[in-house]
Amino acid sequence: MRLGINTFLFTSPFTNDSTKLFKQFKQWGFDTIEIPIEDPAHIDPAHVKRELDKHGLVCGSACACLGPDRDFRGTPKAQQNSLRYLQAVLDQMVVLDCPSLVGPVYSSVGRADAVPPAEYKKQWSTVVKNLKTLCKYAEKRGKLICMEPLNRFETDFINTCDQAVKMLKAVGSPALKLHLDTFHMNIEEKYQAAAIRKAGKLLGHFHACGSDRGTPATITSTGSPSPKR
Repeated sequence: MRLGINTFLFTSPFTNDSTKLFKQFKQWGFDTIEIPIEDPAHIDPAHVKRELDKHGLVCGSACACLGPDRDFRGTPKAQQNSLRYLQAVLDQMVVLDCPSLVGPVYSSVGRADAVPPAEYKKQWSTVVKNLKTLCKYAEKRGKLICMEPLNRFETDFINTCDQAVKMLKAVGSPALKLHLDTFHMNIEEKYQAAAIRKAGKLLGHFHACGSDRGTPATITSTGSPSPKR
């Protein structure tokens, strides 16, 4: 297991110039970084890879960034936009030597409509179809896609480990794994430890943070949780 840091904590969007952060990340003791690729045009992956190598770091994951125009359960145009975008990120991951594409790849973030069951079932089938296409593309490139459940305020589609496992089984690709995040789990899971154990070998990526989405287990010199600043 490698410990990494997400560049979203420091900059958005990540560009070639953002590689100046790598020196500090290495000094802090991280092994790997996660790069949210908001637009493939923002970076030259060959340049980013050279800077990673220079500082003794690796890109352990690329985070998918999905808005209303990138949505596997959206309009036909939004579905195609999402597929082209995610395929482009997978292509950049080959250059970056990055193993995993992570995040809520099934839908745009912020879409929380709470649709009727019949509509949800229809959307489910659409997402399964699109993920099968994407996973075939990932398989050919030797990459993993790690799908992240989000809390109910960020999506109405996949909120829990159980729902995500059901989607993984429906897609049936060895390239599709599970991505859990303690921030979202703190809202949606009754027992986080049980959810992690349930994920088991399907777990491909993990985000750890405090309940306030800050540094996990921040402790003062007295042994008490430090106040949020």
